[in-house]
Amino acid sequence: MLWTIMAAATDTSSDPFGSIKDFFKSSTWHFIVLLFWLFLVVLWLSCAYWIFKDAKRRIDDKIIIVVAVLTGVVFGPVGLLIYSILRPPEYLEDVRERELEIRMMEQRLTEEPRCPYCKTRVRDDFLVCPNCMHRLRSVCPNCRRPVEPSWKLCPYCEEQLAVAPAGFEMR
Repeated sequence: MLWTIMAAATDTSSDPFGSIKDFFKSSTWHFIVLLFWLFLVVLWLSCAYWIFKDAKRRIDDKIIIVVAVLTGVVFGPVGLLIYSILRPPEYLEDVRERELEIRMMEQRLTEEPRCPYCKTRVRDDFLVCPNCMHRLRSVCPNCRRPVEPSWKLCPYCEEQLAVAPAGFEMR
């Protein structure tokens, strides 16, 4: 009898990793594995969702959005990396805003000039605003052509111009 007790004691002491093996067979370990798989599935789907949300803001073509999302669904985090490298650099809203600014600048450039004080339309060759009588340009003393008040030289006849002192307004 003593011999069987000793034999049983030596069996458990002969396998030092027995408790570790028992842990990997336990329900706790199975729960941890299932939790890991759940985390992996959530990560996978969240990558695809993030690609969808970002692609909607950057891409106008529906087919390309579907391809980008499928890349996220099929490849998961690697698909997210691929999408991040290949995606357009700007949002559609920023592109539209920039195009609108360019159109506004083009419109301002093609627009007729206006008086800086009363905003009445004036022609390029007007010396004085016909509405508020503000002096828009001076006259070259040599060739009698209109010149801007800030010019130091007449571009038509190369005559030196007298520059009005700062703050002095000719009316």
